[in-house]
Amino acid sequence: MGRLIAVVLFIAVLVPGVLLARAWALAAGRRAVAAAAVEFATLTPEGTATLQRQAQHGRRVRALGWLLGLVGIVVSIVLFAEASVFLWAPALAVGLLVGVVLAEATRPRPRWKLSSPPRRPRFAEQVSLVLVWAMRAMVAAEVLVAVLMWREDNLPTSVGWVALVVPLLTWLLAEVALVRTVTRPLPAEGADVPVDEALRTWTAHLVTAATSVLALLPLGALLLAAGIDLGDRVTEGVDLVPVALVAGGFAGLAAGLAVGVFLLTWLRPVRSTDRALAG
Repeated sequence: MGRLIAVVLFIAVLVPGVLLARAWALAAGRRAVAAAAVEFATLTPEGTATLQRQAQHGRRVRALGWLLGLVGIVVSIVLFAEASVFLWAPALAVGLLVGVVLAEATRPRPRWKLSSPPRRPRFAEQVSLVLVWAMRAMVAAEVLVAVLMWREDNLPTSVGWVALVVPLLTWLLAEVALVRTVTRPLPAEGADVPVDEALRTWTAHLVTAATSVLALLPLGALLLAAGIDLGDRVTEGVDLVPVALVAGGFAGLAAGLAVGVFLLTWLRPVRSTDRALAG
């Protein structure tokens, strides 16, 4: 009976990750609609220049993210010596994800004529509130687990600082980008409206996805480590806490990888020549 309960608990803990992946799969439809609107619109010179400038800005700042990843590798070598070889790939991934969020948070404002009086979009029109609040919940959960493990001396000081600072800093940048998507006034010209809508949609989903990955992967690793550590201790009867922690760890890692796959599909910049609905 104890094994059956453990299996049921393990499956139940995996369900939220499946639902999150489903929500991101539905977000692909929003991307297709926004891209199709740009494709079928006759862009103004300002709209074309904006697309080119935004794409160039994104490439430059993401390149800075790769540089941050290389710096992270050097820091890991200094802190962990030979053991740092296992941290090179995570350091590069963290640098790229931080670069993605930084690029969206610092995007230059379009130079087209703005609406007068100023009109602003609703936040729910840019991104699903489920994805945004799920991102915030994941960051909160990751910070809570890191603090608890740190207080119990289950995390080295250097790892604890990274587990706290990186997700929190990325989340703050993501919130800045999300605020900018709803506070910037809409364009006045009708042909520029679909371009503006697509850029806002891309920004909202990119920062939400990147921050979610940076919270889910560390959260999964921390839960998995905590579950394995508790599983090595001898207890009386059936202890379901290690099972729940291990299941939560696997769910976090799997969900983080799934969201990362969706993130890759959003990295391609908005283009007026895309065949969004083809195939």
